[in-house]
Parts: sequence; C-alpha cells; structure tokens
Amino acid sequence: MKKIGILASYNGSGFETIQKAIQNNEFDAKVVVIITNNTNAGILQKAQSYNIPHFIINDKRYPNENLDEKITKLLLEFECDYIFLSGYMKKIESRLLSAFPNKIINTHPAILPSIYGGVGMYGRFVHEAVIKNGEKKSGVTIHYVNEVYDEGEKILVKELELTLNETVDSLETRIKELEKEAIVEAFKKLLA
Repeated sequence: MKKIGILASYNGSGFETIQKAIQNNEFDAKVVVIITNNTNAGILQKAQSYNIPHFIINDKRYPNENLDEKITKLLLEFECDYIFLSGYMKKIESRLLSAFPNKIINTHPAILPSIYGGVGMYGRFVHEAVIKNGEKKSGVTIHYVNEVYDEGEKILVKELELTLNETVDSLETRIKELEKEAIVEAFKKLLA
C-alpha cells in the first residue's frame, strides 16, 4: 500500500476524491498526513473526521524557520510515496522537490502545455481565458511538479468540448467533475 501526503490551502476537494476512491478500493493507498498553510482551511475538519494527522505550517506559526525544510521533514517522517497538491497555493521549493523527485502531483484545469498554465493561471482565471479566447476544448492535466509552474511531465490529460453557450461557471463545474475522474485515473495508473 502506497502512502500519500496531501498539501492543501483550502477545502481539499482533490483530497476528498482520493479518499473516496481509496474507500471504494479503486486503488491501494492511504492518505497518511495533511499539511496546510491556512489556519482556516476547510480540509482541517475533513482531516479530523477521517482521523488523519494534520498540520498547519506557515510563516505566522514558524516565523524564523525554513518552511520548505519543515514540510519536507514531516513528509519524510510519514514515509510518503506520493505528495498530492490539493489546491495548494504556495510554490514548491527545491528541498521538497529534491526529496520527492517525480512524486509530487498536481492538477491543472486546462490542457498543458498551453498559454493557460504558469504563474497566475489557476481556477476561474483559466476558465475565463479559455472562453475569452474562443477555445473549442479545454480539460484537465495531471502532472508532476518541477521547478517551473505547470511544466512538469504529464501523467494524464482529459479533454472536453466547450458548448456553444459555455460560461465560466458552467465550464468550472464541468472541469471539476472531469478533474475527479482524472485524479482517480492518474492514481490507478501510478499505483498499478
């Protein structure tokens, strides 16, 4: 059984998708630790409800410490095989990247590589740009994290066609559903 660590900043919907897939025996893994940088993150309550060890690591709690080092050390202590970024809104630093090469996984709400990746391109910003540019399709990319935002090696890409009356809200809803499928497929592929 593989051990998964989660980094999240908000509600952790990707974590919920993974947890549900594990409970449904879709792949053999266990979420062993959740780390957030946000003291008000909704994922903290979810971690408690599943009895998963969880930690808040941010500048306010540890003002004089190297957070990259602290996070890396914690993930190593929990012997994580993979790290999943569930809406984690901080750049992954070099110590963590070198400790877990090709083991840190992120989702992106567009087909990569494209102009819809990189700094500032996340969530609704991506969907707004896709619609504004008149794209005919969009999708979800599951990829490894490296030093450059959204440029890590792709694990899996799922596409969808935009409808004639597509709005940012409708696209966001459809992409979120597609993302759930993509996360499960990606972990099935990785853990096979």
